[in-house]
Amino acid sequence: MKVSYHKEYSHFLHKDMEYKIYGHAGKPMLVFPTSLGRFYQYEDSGMIDTLREFIDSGKLQIWACDSIDEETFFSEHWNIEDKINRHEQYDKYISQELIPGILQQSQWSNAGEPQKILISGCSMGGYYSANFFFRHPHFFDSLISLSGVYSTHYFFGDYREGAVYLNSPLHYLPQLQDDHYLNQYRQSRIIICCGQGAYEDEMLHETRLLHDILHHKHIPAQIDYWGTDVNHDWPWWNKQIHHYMSSIFT
Repeated sequence: MKVSYHKEYSHFLHKDMEYKIYGHAGKPMLVFPTSLGRFYQYEDSGMIDTLREFIDSGKLQIWACDSIDEETFFSEHWNIEDKINRHEQYDKYISQELIPGILQQSQWSNAGEPQKILISGCSMGGYYSANFFFRHPHFFDSLISLSGVYSTHYFFGDYREGAVYLNSPLHYLPQLQDDHYLNQYRQSRIIICCGQGAYEDEMLHETRLLHDILHHKHIPAQIDYWGTDVNHDWPWWNKQIHHYMSSIFT
């Protein structure tokens, strides 16, 4: 497997940001870590090995990016406005710096054929992947979110002013009337999965709320609820991601 490490300066974040690329060609996949996780977490948690067959065969090329959770949603020092403003800078880093590079590299890796991105993550990464997918749908044609939350309630309670609202899919999606955005969603593959075991209560509740919103908006989506033995943990996310990738590539 071809693996490369990258460190690049972000002009939006004013700091170096790190990521790794796995594979030589195929569908570009952008993955986010769990809360306070780093770009190497996906590999360390077994997900790269789980997806090796798709990577080695040239069907899938993965970008594992970094988070700045300690400066945003999980900061112990900043107020809500400072946290969400820093996250908006992270949003610009992902959408205006990292993603254009992914698309350029992926097109080169696939003999000049333009690509759209599959975006994914588990837990906090599930939140990130869904929020970026819904905010910037023109970059993506696939979403696989595992055990995510889909609002800012977990981080900020009932506070939803300004940019907080713009990062809370359960609140902005019901109000969305833009046909351009809605049609992008409807033409994409959306997979949302949550277990019903230990430590999944909050995620299960918000998955059901998102399920209702997508149904009401006539947005096709595969929403799966795995069993009561399925916990909020990497062994199950490994099984889930392999299951869904097998359905995509076979």
